[in-house]
Amino acid sequence: MASSTLTALSDQPALQPSFIRDEDERPKIPYNHFSDEVPIISLAGIDDVAGGRRAEICRKIVEACEDWGIFQVVDHGVDLDLISEMTRLAREFFALPAEEKLRFDMSGGKKGGFIVSSHLKGEVVKDWREIVTYFSYPIRNRDYTRWPDKPEGWAARTVEYSEKLMGLACKLLEVLSEAMGLEKEALTKACVDMDQKIVVNFYPKCLQPDLTLGLKRHTDPGTITLLLQDQVGGLQATKDGGKSWITVRPVPGAFVVNLGDHGHYLSNGRFKNADHQAVVNSNTSRLSIATFQNPAPEAIVYPLKVREGEKPILENPITFSEMYQIKMSRDLELARLKKQAQQQQQQAQQQAHFEPKPNDKIFA
Repeated sequence: MASSTLTALSDQPALQPSFIRDEDERPKIPYNHFSDEVPIISLAGIDDVAGGRRAEICRKIVEACEDWGIFQVVDHGVDLDLISEMTRLAREFFALPAEEKLRFDMSGGKKGGFIVSSHLKGEVVKDWREIVTYFSYPIRNRDYTRWPDKPEGWAARTVEYSEKLMGLACKLLEVLSEAMGLEKEALTKACVDMDQKIVVNFYPKCLQPDLTLGLKRHTDPGTITLLLQDQVGGLQATKDGGKSWITVRPVPGAFVVNLGDHGHYLSNGRFKNADHQAVVNSNTSRLSIATFQNPAPEAIVYPLKVREGEKPILENPITFSEMYQIKMSRDLELARLKKQAQQQQQQAQQQAHFEPKPNDKIFA
């Protein structure tokens, strides 16, 4: 797929086999069957400690993290013109001809750029999406050669956007730190030198959306993710292990906040890591911009506080880099074993079908 893009495949009537999911992984509800179960929380007055507004906002955020690990925020202080400009630039990038996007092809282990599905090696089934991704924090690690240079102004806007979202993420982590009875910088400090990665997702329309996923079911490995989505719909969440799903209602100008594995472990499992996926549709494309706030690779992953009567959910402290490698290897291995079991079952069925019958059965 390195020499092509998904946009080129979106009008084909039949889905390529590499995108077809097993039946148990396919969407259960439509992209636009919206639910209001995920709370929408206004951050207006979050700095109002004396008036009690902060305490009320904190209570809602904590409840959402204990229940879903996912919520939406409005009145977050990020300029709506900046949000709309980022969305416009992203749409213009994905509308570029294939050869322009492929100048930033990130296959082969490059850090940042454009790719179809994901950068994970050994994927068993591909996701129906194009992405462009780049690292924005720590600032010293920025490689502007991997940031798109078209459309004009993308880099400058991204610098501004990434700074605003870093501030918003840290403000939300302060709330969770306080809820755990810790100093408000505790979760941010646990990240050591916080990484920030921006992933812009483009999900072209798909003529067989019931057979595939835009993004497979997963939890984010990092601390906290801020997702800006357009008004099409397609983000889905589950809190019962995938038995039932809801489609998160798009809210203009809102950020969907997902807690990741790192945040889950630091809270000793008190706060859920959001279990989610993205579905696609046959009517229109969808765009989202995910900003991942992750700990530094060397940051230690271990509960910051264990409540009375509880045990740590991790046996031993490990680094975030080790945690990430274990997670990715396990996910790929489970997918590989599942595929292998299916192939063995198919072979057994074929052998049973063609097994020679005794003569008395043939001539009976």
